[in-house]
Amino acid sequence: MNVSGGEKYQDIQRRVRACDYLVVAQLFLQDNFLLDRPLRADDIKPRLLGHWGTCHGIDVAYANLKSYFSPKNQRERHEYTDFSFILGPGHGFPALQANLFIDGDLEKVDPKATRDESGIAYVCKNFSWPGGFPSHASPFTPGVICEGGELGYALGAAYGLCLGHPEKTVAVMLGDGELETASALASLNLVKLAGSHAHNGRVIPILHLNGYKISAPTLYGRKSEREMKEFVRGFGYTPFWIEGDSPEAFQKALKEAAKVEHPFLILKTEKGATGPKELNGKKVAGNYLAHQIPLPNAKTDPEELKALSRWLKSYEFSEVFNPEKGFTL
Repeated sequence: MNVSGGEKYQDIQRRVRACDYLVVAQLFLQDNFLLDRPLRADDIKPRLLGHWGTCHGIDVAYANLKSYFSPKNQRERHEYTDFSFILGPGHGFPALQANLFIDGDLEKVDPKATRDESGIAYVCKNFSWPGGFPSHASPFTPGVICEGGELGYALGAAYGLCLGHPEKTVAVMLGDGELETASALASLNLVKLAGSHAHNGRVIPILHLNGYKISAPTLYGRKSEREMKEFVRGFGYTPFWIEGDSPEAFQKALKEAAKVEHPFLILKTEKGATGPKELNGKKVAGNYLAHQIPLPNAKTDPEELKALSRWLKSYEFSEVFNPEKGFTL
């Protein structure tokens, strides 16, 4: 059964909210995962380790790709067959893990990751936890072929996956900081080699342009839309610009991308979007301070704890998850 455009867009937004919540819960919480009571210091992990800044953009891209390539939308994706997703900024692993968890892919390899309240507690508590899940994508991640700690290899891996497999379509997400590496830049040239052969599959690069890396602006974040499009065209791609996290804009870009031989999507979102705007008079969202843990003292600072509570509640997770019925996505 096909859903209307409006319903589809709402479903995408609800999924993004759910995954964003699970990302924040993984980063911070060791208890009270559904906020059944007011958040307190004991609920916060003793050591906060992970990366928030890229996660909302990853959730946006994954949700839109999942919707577009869903069997429900078979008529819209007739031009594609076997689809895969590769994540370049593997340090944004809590976002990937949230999506794998919601889809039940994680449970297939880890029976404790059930799509219920118990599974949420298990996944969130054990992120960056001794004996639990690492903070980056790793060989333990279902379907992984790129390790999350070394940036720059994702695009090359995507073309390699498509070699000799014309039935494959691979969407590969690149960070704008990642694209500054020699490996990623050199891999852009592969479109002239592997990308134009009839016996190979199709690669759809998606650049996440959020403007900042770990401690400074990215080079590409300083470029205009026109400069970025011309840069991409110079390598032989057709650019599609997506401003913000609107599912309408993303779905339109995917449809248009299907009409060209070598598309290249540029997703521009704020660094750390949907997270804290400011902390101690310093800008967080839209700044490098959102890259890792935006509220580093949430366990010991009452004001940061309150900010974390407001942040978690902003996703209205109870609208997408019911402890008795599970996810309503």
